[in-house]
Amino acid sequence: MRFSMRSRISAVNAGAVLLGLVVTACPAASAFAQSNYPSKPIRLIVPFPPGGGTDMIARAVAQKIAEQNKWNVVIDNRPGAGGNLGVDAAAKAAPDGYTLVMGQTSNLAINPTLYPKLPYKPLTDLAPVALVSSSPIVMVASVNSPFKSFAEVVAAAKKAPDSFTLGYSGNGTVAHLAGEMAENAAGIQLRHVPYKGAAQALTDVMSGQVAFYMSSIPTLLGHVRNGKVRPIVITSAERSGQLPDTPTLAESGYKNFDAISWFGILAPAGTSAPIIQKLNQAINQALKQPDVAEKLRSEGGDVLGGSPEQFAQLLRNEIPRWGQIVKKSGASLD
Repeated sequence: MRFSMRSRISAVNAGAVLLGLVVTACPAASAFAQSNYPSKPIRLIVPFPPGGGTDMIARAVAQKIAEQNKWNVVIDNRPGAGGNLGVDAAAKAAPDGYTLVMGQTSNLAINPTLYPKLPYKPLTDLAPVALVSSSPIVMVASVNSPFKSFAEVVAAAKKAPDSFTLGYSGNGTVAHLAGEMAENAAGIQLRHVPYKGAAQALTDVMSGQVAFYMSSIPTLLGHVRNGKVRPIVITSAERSGQLPDTPTLAESGYKNFDAISWFGILAPAGTSAPIIQKLNQAINQALKQPDVAEKLRSEGGDVLGGSPEQFAQLLRNEIPRWGQIVKKSGASLD
């Protein structure tokens, strides 16, 4: 885990009671749930379409959990409304440990401010189980683009404001807001082009129809390796091990710039403590396996893991942090 990511998670007393995380069952019920769970397939909701970064992470971890524990873990893709549909389905599911969701920065920390009528409350309707991974956002351009550094982007944009296009998938996503933050820090104005998904956006940036595109490293790494797009800058506090030659915005002169997307698994609020702990142990065990860790790293992610309490603390820190960023950007969705 990156130091910058660790610094966002406050130290939590191991014996502390986490408000809103679990409802403690009686000893007999807890023992029964722990010894007999799971007795049927576990559904892991991915609130985005198949093939994207979130889906890849979920499948890699779910497959290893199933393999190691002889469990049946089924991926259920529920895209829509910036991830809200899938997260809401999990929040409203029975708190029996058989419905989980792969949440991320966008639908857990950004959307509570972005959507005035969000149908769920991350801090009270969901029980954090474990963080899984994190990934920086990277700005790319066509390999035929004249731009090779963020300094060149800034210089051109200052000469011709609102003349260069910046694509990203979805309003209010980490990529969108990271772009807004970068523009504000540099004092430039790009013309934003939101897309519904990465496929069309990548086609347009590779052809030069869009000057720049921002997305997570897992989404773009394969295209970088295949020579389809050129990475210009990343948004994390430190360089990515998968893009070691790509500088950070902090290195480019914008101190303390740090905008990443993190991913974690949650259950409906009210899920019993024994089940939460059993799932947490299974997830952490999966993340420690070399093949899973290498899979996540090879796709540009950093392995996280940790306790439910650490994930809950991250949520309490990140929701107000991203809320301020959303308000400053002026973004809002119904």
